[in-house]
Amino acid sequence: MRETRYIRAIAEALHEEMARDEDVFVVGEDVGGPGGAFSATKGLMEAYGERRVRDTPISESAIIGLAIGAAAEGLRPVAEVMFADFLTVCMDQLVNQMAKTRYMFGGMYTLPVVVRAPGGAGLNAGPQHSQSLEAWFAHVPGLKVVSPATPYDAKGLLKSSIRDDNPVIFLEHKALYGSKGEIPDEEYLVPLGKADVKRIGKDVTVVAASRMVHEALDAAKDLSKDGIEAEVIDLRTITPLDRETIFTSVEKTSRLVVAHEAVKAFGIGAEISAMVTEEMLDHLDAPVLRVGAPFVPVPFNLERYYLPNARDIAAAVRRVMEY
Repeated sequence: MRETRYIRAIAEALHEEMARDEDVFVVGEDVGGPGGAFSATKGLMEAYGERRVRDTPISESAIIGLAIGAAAEGLRPVAEVMFADFLTVCMDQLVNQMAKTRYMFGGMYTLPVVVRAPGGAGLNAGPQHSQSLEAWFAHVPGLKVVSPATPYDAKGLLKSSIRDDNPVIFLEHKALYGSKGEIPDEEYLVPLGKADVKRIGKDVTVVAASRMVHEALDAAKDLSKDGIEAEVIDLRTITPLDRETIFTSVEKTSRLVVAHEAVKAFGIGAEISAMVTEEMLDHLDAPVLRVGAPFVPVPFNLERYYLPNARDIAAAVRRVMEY
């Protein structure tokens, strides 16, 4: 094992998959010479040339439209959208075209498109560059939604996403780009649709994704001082959702807290809460609680007060432990 940063793990996955398969190519704004807005594609132009690393004009709809057409013709595009917020510019391509093409044509061909987009807050980038939009895309049949929390998962999940024959929205948290973690020297894959138990516990289950996984682990460490042992589940993929891992944990702990950075209202926490309540009510000893951001745009100068954190998760856990 060796230590690397989240952003370098992304870059390694792209390098390895482009070396492995000539059909894989990268397309997006400044992905060539500049190496992408956050340097995820640095060095790809030198290694694979302009034919497979395509700089584009500032037109997200054109980027996604190009990727859809290329995938339909047998290529495997990885499209970078500079900020996840800008996915709003190409929602027709994503929702009405990319997500539905295989279904509408009866599976006559595959559509292996990966759309990489840095999302989330934490860099004081303001309300138009800091949103967490995973619930939007998880609501659309035909899209897979991936949200890694660690360098290990970022690399393994991206490689699996590129090899998948269905469209994948790959959401990277830009506040995690500088975080470090261990990855193997040898090649590995992390399967889509399989959550990871990041911490074993017996008293309460905490389900989280992306940056909130780290906040949940910090909360669990603090709670253990009071004798509360929280089990922390990292979803890794929002859809397909690993129901089995969640259910198995809740069956053991009988309590559940779901944490995400997006606004609490109408988020993935609501879906997981409803799913567990509908199918596991007899196993619950307390109401399912959700932790999320308030229902306002991400503020620029008040961001640290806006973002849910370990203290919020710990408080929610202590509430469910009172039942």
